[in-house]
Amino acid sequence: MNSNLSPRQILVVAATSVGFVVSQLDVSIVNVALASIGHDLGANVASLQWTVDSYALAFAALMLSAGSLGDRFGARRLFAGGLGVFALASLACAFSRDAAQLIAARACQGVGAAAMLPNSLALLNAACGHDPRVRARAVGLWTAAGAVSIAAGPIVGGLLIAAFGWRSIFWVNLPICTAGIAATLVWVEKTPAHGRGGALDLGGQALAIVALAAFVGAVIELRPLGISHPLVIGALVVALASAGAFIAVERKSRAPMLPLALFSGRTFSAAVVFGIGVNFTYYGMVFVLSLYFQRVLGHTPLQTGLAFLPLTGGFLASNLASGPVVARFGSRGPMIAGALLDAAGFAALVFVDAHTPTAVLLLPFLLIPFGMGVAVPAMTTALLGTVGQRRAGTASAVLNTARQAAGAIGVAAFGALAGHGDGATASAQIVDAVRWSAAISVAILACAAAVASFVHRGAAADGIDRQQRAAK
Repeated sequence: MNSNLSPRQILVVAATSVGFVVSQLDVSIVNVALASIGHDLGANVASLQWTVDSYALAFAALMLSAGSLGDRFGARRLFAGGLGVFALASLACAFSRDAAQLIAARACQGVGAAAMLPNSLALLNAACGHDPRVRARAVGLWTAAGAVSIAAGPIVGGLLIAAFGWRSIFWVNLPICTAGIAATLVWVEKTPAHGRGGALDLGGQALAIVALAAFVGAVIELRPLGISHPLVIGALVVALASAGAFIAVERKSRAPMLPLALFSGRTFSAAVVFGIGVNFTYYGMVFVLSLYFQRVLGHTPLQTGLAFLPLTGGFLASNLASGPVVARFGSRGPMIAGALLDAAGFAALVFVDAHTPTAVLLLPFLLIPFGMGVAVPAMTTALLGTVGQRRAGTASAVLNTARQAAGAIGVAAFGALAGHGDGATASAQIVDAVRWSAAISVAILACAAAVASFVHRGAAADGIDRQQRAAK
């Protein structure tokens, strides 16, 4: 079976990749701007965590509904609308006058990102005609586009901050989003709407938001307030109660935002759990490393961006390699190998201190993205192979919701390890946070490799058979 993409499919990959590009660009840009934002707005570590996590939480909590809306009303409509919302929210970020306004505007960016990401994958899946090998190649290119933005983000952010200040990092989204909307309307065909009947799962949506926000809030405030503080205990109780209620509501709902039946498939469940482990470790560690470079080593935003370049730029080559590898060998092997390489990179970070030369970090900063870059496209391809076009938006939303929520929790958890001290005390706490975060990441990724063994050996090639049988 030919895995080459047609010219039309390449145009669709280019258009749909814009959503992934801007959503990832903002993550990497904001990380190098944290010190500047904190200084300008008087924001402490907790406020900086919320600046990162308000985006991730809105992204995660609303993605399931956005995927369902895309399945109902057309993925192209939701994707283009998400780009528009993201652009307007970026303007609000640029004009924020205090930390609270910035956090709120970042949450609005997350709303736009939630509409973009699952529907971009649904459009990609439809353009590939559900051919598993073509889909593997397309997903590899899609993730490579995101890898370019992740790699460029720290450098672009450092240059913009040095020249124009941190507010300028949000202006860069406007021309990208405008180009993405135009390309989508011209190059991407409308996907069929699968019915307008039935109400949205508003109860499930509300409970998901409450559960995620309460849990992340409790983790962020755990270190400064203490585990016995009423606010922390109350938030944990609310999070657990809301999560339990959410599962109960989803079981009974006729149109659940989270179709629990999807998890009956071994490959689907393994891919979601794998994605949780990968995102928790990566995004949590990037947040702590941003503090380490700027508050311990004294790097400027541009120097921090340059230091991050191997960690972010390494995704490009591995993403491009992953598509052909998955198309030939399936998803399970690349997922296991990728997780182990990722873990090896984190293991090398266990030994950093306040005087570690940046050059010493080169090896782990190459191993981590190479491992993730091989594993993540394989994971995505395996999951999309378990569903047909009708559920593609919802299925990809489930995966990316879990990943974004895990990333937000990782930032909260590893950021809490960094403490809230001043001067030498703060530096020591941040160094300890890097070491502990790296050790925890190694353990999590070892478990992720074990989970990947449950993925069906031919996951990249067997999905189409089930889809064709279902179509009959």
